[in-house]
Amino acid sequence: MPRAVFHCHSTYSDGECTLAELREMFVAEGFDLACMTDHAEFFDAESLRAYREECDALSDERFRFVAGLEYECERRMHVLGYGVTTLAGTTDPQEVIRHIEGAGGVSVIAHPMDSMFEWIETFDVLPFGVEAWNTKYDGRYAPRARTFRLVERLQNRKPEMRAFYGTDLHWRHQYRGLSNSVACDDEALRRGAASARDAVLAALRRGDFRGVKDGAELPSSGELSDEQLARFESVNTRYHLWRNFLKRAKRMSGRVGKSLPAPIKSQLRRIF
Repeated sequence: MPRAVFHCHSTYSDGECTLAELREMFVAEGFDLACMTDHAEFFDAESLRAYREECDALSDERFRFVAGLEYECERRMHVLGYGVTTLAGTTDPQEVIRHIEGAGGVSVIAHPMDSMFEWIETFDVLPFGVEAWNTKYDGRYAPRARTFRLVERLQNRKPEMRAFYGTDLHWRHQYRGLSNSVACDDEALRRGAASARDAVLAALRRGDFRGVKDGAELPSSGELSDEQLARFESVNTRYHLWRNFLKRAKRMSGRVGKSLPAPIKSQLRRIF
């Protein structure tokens, strides 16, 4: 199955790499496609057109970009619109979800903060999915078990709800070890932009994808054993204790007029 990276940013918004650089990097690492999600607030009609055209121009039989957007909403909620490149004109997350689904895309709430869970559960309009593991926010070692439990609760209302696995790539040396296997038609990927987009989005809607990390697979259903969830929670908690310690150390170094050298920052991005 094609190997994909979900949730990526380029220099069209706040990413460090151009689309051409991302393509070179992803091809070297064995990826077949990337679902781009540059931030919607960076765009106007002209730059959106350029973004779509460059994603198409850099796609071929070897590698395919699927252009999409990430929408910033109220309370700093972010909603991914896989396959959608039109502005929503609203910051109401439920209206943004309607916009994405109406445009034929796949709506996914990205890296929801714990404080948002109760709010999300009040929504009349639910997204198609929730990002259950975002390696930029959750860390490379384990996701939050409670996000999977949120997905499970939402599935009581929307059984087709899916768990998504994203890299949230911004930096060249950011961790990229979490990928996705997508069961879409290889021939459709080679036929052109529209066919590739339709094939990828259809696979996402069917739930025909899974997260892959270090040989382990994570289902689109989000169904994990209690033992696995407990292990994730333990690892994630230890990771964030260490990460918060480093953040405090960084703030203290700033107060005394020092900053971390660029090579150290680069290495930290590889780790975190």
